[in-house]
Amino acid sequence: MKKFLLLGLITLLINISSYAQKVYSCDSKYDADVLVFVTDSKYDADLVVYKTDSKYDVGDSNKGIWYFADSKYDADKIIYFVDSKYDADLLIYFSDSKYDAEWRDKSKMQLMY
Repeated sequence: MKKFLLLGLITLLINISSYAQKVYSCDSKYDADVLVFVTDSKYDADLVVYKTDSKYDVGDSNKGIWYFADSKYDADKIIYFVDSKYDADLLIYFSDSKYDAEWRDKSKMQLMY
């Protein structure tokens, strides 16, 4: 019985970690978990993000592969895009390649957990 429970727990953890991180873009900064500013250069960003169309895209859940959910209830994090980098908690850059997705400033990783 313990073997089956352990096997089930391991399978669950593998499945959870294989999904892209689901985010929802809200209309009010007061509803957001994280305030985000999009930079023009990946060298100015804290996080390089790849936007995927599939929530089942394989990758670590906090590596910068984002799926934009249709509902805030389906999201792991609720974000709000601000107009100034000085108002932001997190600076991101959108990449066209999922292999570029990475944390450039690892001290801000906890914002997306």
